[in-house]
Order: sequence, then structure tokens, then C-alpha cells
Amino acid sequence: MNSSEYGTDNCQLSIVNCQLKRRLLSLDVLRGITVVGMILVNNSGGKLSYESLKHSAWNGLTLCDLVFPFFLFIMGISTYIALSKFHFQASGSVVRKILKRTFIILCIGWAIHWFDFICDGDFFPFAHLRLTGVLPRIALCYCAASFIALYVNHKYIGWLVGILLAGYALLLCVGNGYALDGTNLLAIIDRNVLGAAHLYHKSPIDPEGLTSTLSAIAHTLIGFCCGKLILAREPLEQKTLKLFVAGFMLMACGFCLTEALPLNKRIWSPSFVLVTCGLAAMLQALLIYFIDMKEKKNWCRFFEIFGVNPLFLYVLSEVAAIVIGATGSKPVVYEGIHSLITDPYLASAVYAVAFTLIMGACGYPLYKKKIYIKI
Repeated sequence: MNSSEYGTDNCQLSIVNCQLKRRLLSLDVLRGITVVGMILVNNSGGKLSYESLKHSAWNGLTLCDLVFPFFLFIMGISTYIALSKFHFQASGSVVRKILKRTFIILCIGWAIHWFDFICDGDFFPFAHLRLTGVLPRIALCYCAASFIALYVNHKYIGWLVGILLAGYALLLCVGNGYALDGTNLLAIIDRNVLGAAHLYHKSPIDPEGLTSTLSAIAHTLIGFCCGKLILAREPLEQKTLKLFVAGFMLMACGFCLTEALPLNKRIWSPSFVLVTCGLAAMLQALLIYFIDMKEKKNWCRFFEIFGVNPLFLYVLSEVAAIVIGATGSKPVVYEGIHSLITDPYLASAVYAVAFTLIMGACGYPLYKKKIYIKI
């Protein structure tokens, strides 16, 4: 899989700085941090987890809630970098590549859901196979952002982001969008378009529903605009400062909206978009400063391993988790850890860390040999 679209290029990022092309290692590292976070929070050992490793039940924001939005933000940056190689010119080959990658990511997401059913003995679950999820949302956001980048004048993309977020905010206000039940318009639309059987079943609101993907597309486009800023023909120091200030302004605007539109990951609220994009931009700016400018790189190799093969390691972790669950190995391993660590919260976290380290060990040979799994 190519890590430049969704975190999908091997991160051969070009930055014009003093007329030299430099590898932007910091983007690999931030991508790696998000993948590590995704694997960590998805694989707790027991039923109890630290609050920071759990998603907010509804309104609110935890550390765990930052992981996926950071990933979409990075995908926006990577999409700008990838399409800049083609000067944002729509050609048959570019369009085919976008559609191909979108289709493959969608299929991988659906295949993971299918594999989960297969491990439970249901080989033909097509009547109730979930069509939404993390990878389908990634695919749709990548596809939409890419075509917008090709066919919309870039000076209007900021306005488009504003229109999407304002329109979505209106939809939430008039459609009972903050209700955690079946009367929520987002749930009604998703049920009528995709069918209730093909949605997330643990909540009346699908956290990766089709309707809230509109807001996620705006989220990805903010990352795209930040990618444009990073590749601008300006001194790296100046671009880094601009990125940090832009991130702070986005975050501040998002928090100002929380009274009317509370932070909510499950419906991907406009305030959630602005706050998380702002935090991601600020962190990216800090990483550029310390890694690319000050060249303090020794600490970040672990995250780089995940950052250069993000989709491969994420998918591997999902498949491994399904297999471990289906074989009954997970409770046995967890109980072994719990017998040594009596605190159930800590034992659960240790299991998650150990699982993540195993995924890193799988990715290390690829990193060492500069092998990047591409679509």
C-alpha cells in the first residue's frame, strides 16, 4: 500500500528549503505515533482500561479520541504531497490510481469485517456485513479530498471546508444531531441509505457513519491545506511557525464553538474537527522543529517503523487481534499478565503495549530493508 495517500507513501517528501529537497521525517513520525495509538487503544487486554485509552462515551475528548483524527489530518497533508508530483493535473492515469486505491482500501476494510465473521463460523455474512468503519472512512475521505484537489481551484478549498462544516453544524442543530438514540438524523440517514444491518451495532449512532463522513472530508481538506503550507517556497522556520499559529487558531476556534456544538468524536462534530486539526498541526510543527530542523532523531525510530508502513501494520494488527480472539488466546495471556500485575487497569495496558511491540517487531525487518508495502 502506498503510504502517500492516507498515510500511504513511503514519505519521500520534498520540501523546498534553501533550494534543497529534504526528507520530512517528522511526518513519518507523526503518522507512526497515530498508528501506534490506533493499535494500542484497540487492543486492551481486559474489560477495564484507563480513561485516556478509551473513547469518550459521547460528548468530550480523551487522548484516545485524538488518534483517528490525527490520521485523517496526516492523510490530507500526504494527499497534497502526492498530487503535487502531478501538478494537480487530472489525467486518466491519476484518476485511475485514486479510484484503484480507494477501492482497495474499501475492500480491505470490508474483508477485515468478513474475516471476523468467518472466525465465528459465518462464512457468508453479506446480509449483515458492516460497510462502515475506519478503513472505509479513510478510503472515502482520501477519494473525496483527491478529486477536490484535482478539480477545485485551491484558493476555494478553505471556503469549501467552511461550507461543509457550517452545513454539517446546521444538520446537527435541526436534526437532533446530539441525541444518542435512533431519532438522531445522522442515524436515520445512515439506516435508510446503508441499512441498519450494515452499520455499527454497539451504538445507535455509527461512529464512522456515512453522514458524518462529510465532516471528516472537511477534516482531511484542512490537512491538505496544511500540506500546501508545508511545501510552500519559504524558509522552513517561517513555515513551521505559520503551521503552529494556524493550528493554535483552529484549536481556539473549535473550543469557542463547544458551547453550541460540543466536542463529539462519534458524530465528528465541527468543533471536534477544528480542535483536533489544530492540535495535530501544532504537534506537526513541533516535530518539524525538533526532528527536521534541530535533527533530534534518535528517539523517534520506533514510531518511524510504524510510519513508513502504516496501513500494513494497522491491518496486520486487526487481523492478529481477530485470530487471537477467535482462538481464545487473549484471556489466557491477559490472565497470565494479571497474575503478575494485580491492578487490572495496568495489566490491560501492559497487554496492549506488548501487542503493539509485537506489531513493531513485524514491521522492523521491512523498515530495515526499506520495504514499503504499496497498493
